Amino acid sequence: MREMSKKKEKFYVVWEGKKPGIYISWADCKAMITGYAGAKYKSFETFAKAKQAYNGNYEDFKGTSKKKKILSSEEKEKYGFPNLYSIAVDAASSGNPGVMEYRGVDTQTEKQLFHQGPFKQGTNNIGEFLALVHGLAYLKKNVSDRVIYSDSRIAIGWVKKKKCNTKLKTNAKNKDVMALVQRAENWLKTNTYTTIIVKWETKAWGEIPADFGRK
Repeated sequence: MREMSKKKEKFYVVWEGKKPGIYISWADCKAMITGYAGAKYKSFETFAKAKQAYNGNYEDFKGTSKKKKILSSEEKEKYGFPNLYSIAVDAASSGNPGVMEYRGVDTQTEKQLFHQGPFKQGTNNIGEFLALVHGLAYLKKNVSDRVIYSDSRIAIGWVKKKKCNTKLKTNAKNKDVMALVQRAENWLKTNTYTTIIVKWETKAWGEIPADFGRK
């Protein structure tokens, strides 16, 4: 009788989850992502590939098997066009956590209005949150009625709740970033603003103008 083939081993990388890391079973990986909003994970055939991916950027490894859906003209019409009388913010993280930076630009001209980093350690979500709060403070300081765009639903949600709901713990590498997080949360709790926060519709408009171009 023919021997049954051994199940192929897989390694699971969790960039964003309850506890980021590399796991050797789907059950362990699933436990780290279940109930975690915005979880980022992927399986790999070898530990070497998994390690390389974990030390890199999720966006570079998240998979290309599924073709990006191309919106029809009719579908694009429902999104309209972005408001160019605005600023756009974005963040980039090389690894999660990893070296992180964020910035804000004029949506129409893409002129950089502010930039922070790179910091030794942070996450993309933290960067998106800080960028959005920095943008709100920038517009208030300049008494501007422009809207602000972010392509991160997570960051928009955190700003509305006035709380950066990151799982990252403070350590020697990220203490400067965590200090900025505390400062941003305090700003949200002690300031009012009339700026309208708008979700940037990437699938209809392409990458947000503040994107760092590292995908």
